[in-house]
Amino acid sequence: MAYRPTRSNDWGFPRWRGYSAGREAETVRLCDRHGCKEPGNCPAPKSPNNPDRWWFCQTHAGEYNRGWDYFEGLSAEEAAAREADESGTAAGYERSRHYAWSGPGDGSRSRDELRALTALGLEEEAGFEEIRGAWRKLAKENHPDVRPGDPDAAVRFQAVQAAYEVLRAAEERRTAA
Repeated sequence: MAYRPTRSNDWGFPRWRGYSAGREAETVRLCDRHGCKEPGNCPAPKSPNNPDRWWFCQTHAGEYNRGWDYFEGLSAEEAAAREADESGTAAGYERSRHYAWSGPGDGSRSRDELRALTALGLEEEAGFEEIRGAWRKLAKENHPDVRPGDPDAAVRFQAVQAAYEVLRAAEERRTAA
């Protein structure tokens, strides 16, 4: 094993003594390749399904990996079955993308969309044409030009606008996917 200094005892004043004085040694794992003196910091499996590892330097790890056959000793059917089992995709998470911080449970609407539907006075199952109609109706009723002296109408108008923007963006995401 080779040793490398790691810590100094000079309390941050390197000019008090030489740079190598007062340092302790650190254990360094050497490459498992015969004759190599480089640090072995790249683990490589000794055999499939075995927890034991070789420790190679980067050069020898690359050489070892180029010659490694994970399916060695398996028939073609067994190799195909193992490859199919271990090559997972993220397709199982595709459905959960619709939840977007929870929702009704069926993945159709996010929590923000449900709040927007409530602000427009609609049910969960409302289609986008129904959403657009409710938005137009409520926007006309609460528009500041229609009710110039009513501050509550302005707040309702802003809430209706925000709700429609949330639902419009969600509809665009659904149609684009």
